[in-house]
Amino acid sequence: MDKDELKQRHKAFAIRVVRMVDAMPNTISSAAIARQVIRSGTSPSANYRAACIAKSEKDFINKLKMVEEELDETLHWLELIVDCQILPEDRMRDIIQECSELLSITVAAIVSTKKSINKE
Repeated sequence: MDKDELKQRHKAFAIRVVRMVDAMPNTISSAAIARQVIRSGTSPSANYRAACIAKSEKDFINKLKMVEEELDETLHWLELIVDCQILPEDRMRDIIQECSELLSITVAAIVSTKKSINKE
């Protein structure tokens, strides 16, 4: 998967997060979680775009680490939404899987870039 495809995948994930948040019930607890997940779930897209124009491999890694942290936080909120029964698990399964896959891809990119740097 090339950078442009991954940019699109991150953007599509951000859009899914926005739509999911809009579907959450209007309760105090849902609103609090919604604010958290909307922030953490949309920022990986912007941070990945920034990584794609990084000035060096070290800069690329640092930006990807921000993507990793935000995806991990988003995964936490998505799991909490299921655990608190804010939205049904069957409705959340695909978005949780996509978040996990994006996180795995990001971690693999960090590891491979670090190996590339260490070979130089």
